[in-house]
Amino acid sequence: MNSSLKKQILSIASFSENEIETIDSCFEYERFDAKTDLSSFEKISNKIFFIIDGLARVYYLKDGKEITTYLSCDDGFIASYSSFINQTSSFENIQCIEDSEVLSISYNKMQYLYGEIPNWERVGRILAEQNYLCMADRVLKLQMIPAKEKYLTFLESAPAKIIQRTPLIYIASFLGITPESLSRIRQSIS
Repeated sequence: MNSSLKKQILSIASFSENEIETIDSCFEYERFDAKTDLSSFEKISNKIFFIIDGLARVYYLKDGKEITTYLSCDDGFIASYSSFINQTSSFENIQCIEDSEVLSISYNKMQYLYGEIPNWERVGRILAEQNYLCMADRVLKLQMIPAKEKYLTFLESAPAKIIQRTPLIYIASFLGITPESLSRIRQSIS
């Protein structure tokens, strides 16, 4: 099993070596080029992705404009969770920002692990809780915090890879500000 994925899983729950082998057998290694979609609009999102190396984003379209809602990089999970959990058409798209190597687990394999390994349910619950908290935090910040403070908080909390390698247009969208405002903010703090 990939050591980073194993570390993430074991930080959530305990598993025997046999259980780790079973979990590992349910993940599939995949490699994607930059700009490749991992999950598409109006299709059922059937996988959760663990990024080994790379950078990806979740976004939706509003009046033809891309709105980035989530950014993830090395050692992070990414999915269209609502579509994945409900097995309904997604209103989101997941796209690689740069060439990426991932481990993916399908909906069916997740369900299999829930039935076979009791502690796996804890992993699923924690991932769902983390996703919820991330979304709730983002909504609160978008509505209540001034643009400059949003950007400074982003700089303090986001992984360096996301800050350094994500195009500014995606960061601005994620923060709910215009690219022009982000440029002015960046100039004012440099």
